Amino acid sequence: MIPINKAAWQERYLTRLIDNNKDNKGSIYYYWSLNKLAEDFQFNLDDLPFITKIFLENILRNCSTNDTFNYQNVVKTIKNIVDSTSPTNFEFPFFPSRVLMQDYTGVPALVDLAAMRDAIADKDCDATTINPVYPVDLVIDHSIIAVQAGSSAAMTHNQQREMERNHERYQFLKWAQASFSNLTIFPPGRGICHQINLEYLAQVVRDEVNVLIPDTLIGTDSHTTMINGLGILGWGVGGIEAEAVMLGQPLSISAPQIVGVKLLGKMQVGTTATDLVLTITQILRNYGVVGKFVEFYGSGVSELSSADRATVANMAPEYGAICGLFHIDSEVIEYLKLTNRSSALVERVHTYALAQKLWNEDSKAHATYPENIIIDLNTIEPSVAGPKRPQDCFFLNVIKRKTREVSELDWHCPTRESLPYRLRPLSCGDIVIAAITSCTNTSNPKVMLQAGLLAKAAVERGLKINPNVKTSLAPDSQVVARYLDSTGLQQYLDKLGFNCIGFGCTTCIGNSGPLDPDIEQQISEGNLNVGAVLSGNRNFEGRIHPSVRLNWLMSPPLVIAFALVGHTRINFDNESLDIDENGQPTFLRDIWPNDYLVNKQYRPLSVE
Repeated sequence: MIPINKAAWQERYLTRLIDNNKDNKGSIYYYWSLNKLAEDFQFNLDDLPFITKIFLENILRNCSTNDTFNYQNVVKTIKNIVDSTSPTNFEFPFFPSRVLMQDYTGVPALVDLAAMRDAIADKDCDATTINPVYPVDLVIDHSIIAVQAGSSAAMTHNQQREMERNHERYQFLKWAQASFSNLTIFPPGRGICHQINLEYLAQVVRDEVNVLIPDTLIGTDSHTTMINGLGILGWGVGGIEAEAVMLGQPLSISAPQIVGVKLLGKMQVGTTATDLVLTITQILRNYGVVGKFVEFYGSGVSELSSADRATVANMAPEYGAICGLFHIDSEVIEYLKLTNRSSALVERVHTYALAQKLWNEDSKAHATYPENIIIDLNTIEPSVAGPKRPQDCFFLNVIKRKTREVSELDWHCPTRESLPYRLRPLSCGDIVIAAITSCTNTSNPKVMLQAGLLAKAAVERGLKINPNVKTSLAPDSQVVARYLDSTGLQQYLDKLGFNCIGFGCTTCIGNSGPLDPDIEQQISEGNLNVGAVLSGNRNFEGRIHPSVRLNWLMSPPLVIAFALVGHTRINFDNESLDIDENGQPTFLRDIWPNDYLVNKQYRPLSVE
């Protein structure tokens, strides 16, 4: 029998859970039981998508604590969410457990809170009562600009300029940190908010005064979905919506349209997580997942590390979905251990996920999805996307033809082509920016180690970066910098000009800094279609740099490869990168690191 009031609802569904972890000493927790809900509403919990279960728990928990509890509305909402054939015109309230902000979008929300305090103070009331209701984490990560690059002094210079430009904003944020409760601000130089969210903030299962709940969030940055890689439901919203949640109001969610994406097989040797995510972005865009909830499952998921999953989830805005959620499984547990979460938290996640049937293993039957897509990981090949949209993905060996198609001028000048690359005048298809950047890819240890190993091989062969190319490396957290240093690979990146220019979101959002004035002049006078290569997630014309029309998305090692060549008018299958110091042609296959080398160097440091 379904409970008919708040008190009966709580008595029926709030259930004891004993955590036997030795550090918890047999602590007793409570949780809102989805199994009992399934029994009363007569549905099979195993048939439901992971996303549906998260929404059900949220409704189950919050309807019994909300003063506006309406039995008929709650029952109708639960039945509609469970029934995939129900009407699509219903809405329900969703209460995220926390809010994530970056500095550009977070400052206005905090200014509004400060204004509320002023208004309260004017009425001779206690202004300190104005605080975020839910925990808010704000990471200052969007203000660093690659003013200087390609030198050991670049990071210090860029950080100093950042502080000078943003002195007033940072003073306000420092005041806010000291004045508001339920607010944590991460200062400049810590990294991109999404990686910090993964490394430090994410709990997967939260303990709210001995009541366990799923860790859910909304953020003021579209790539908040990166956290979906850990089995945490979260996505980006506008500032007004985030501010409303800060003040205790729910999001209004329309009937969720859920698309299951079944991953099969295993990635081929030589392919990267970037190749995977660019291909997935194209497939899902072509299918049409805009405004829908995407959920990944299948045997192929177990072949992906947490970092790979986070890379795929990060790109949800590019394939148009609200989220790209993965399940909680043993890989999530391993990531929590790797990043030094407490044994109590790790056990809590495991125990709760099993109790609520949120735990997933490939051997189990999978949920039933209203819409389904199958992607075979064996079919993924080295890929590039561009030059203007992230979903325009193609195989690497096609980029020469693509460059010809989008170049408005003839770049086949016999005199020019007979000169060494470094002596040729700037032309259409040339690269002027090469940036290892963005939360999407610099968070992934494997692709970053591949980049470092490729740089090492290039340096050992005496290869150099084309001088027309502005090179930069902007890791999305200090952890990335530590493992590049600890493996000894950063020194080779430095020798090629990929020095660290700061920790934050740079080239991807247009913070690529100025080009050499002579380069700018050549582009302007020749009306040249020059390019940028970056390991980012967005490449719209004018976004990366006003003078750069062609922007190609690719993996970090490919960014270095193209920077060595200096243009995209090349087919790496049969054309060499350059002549090495012994006068021999060097092909990409000659310096591409094999999986053995990558795995040998794969010693990611735990988060301290």
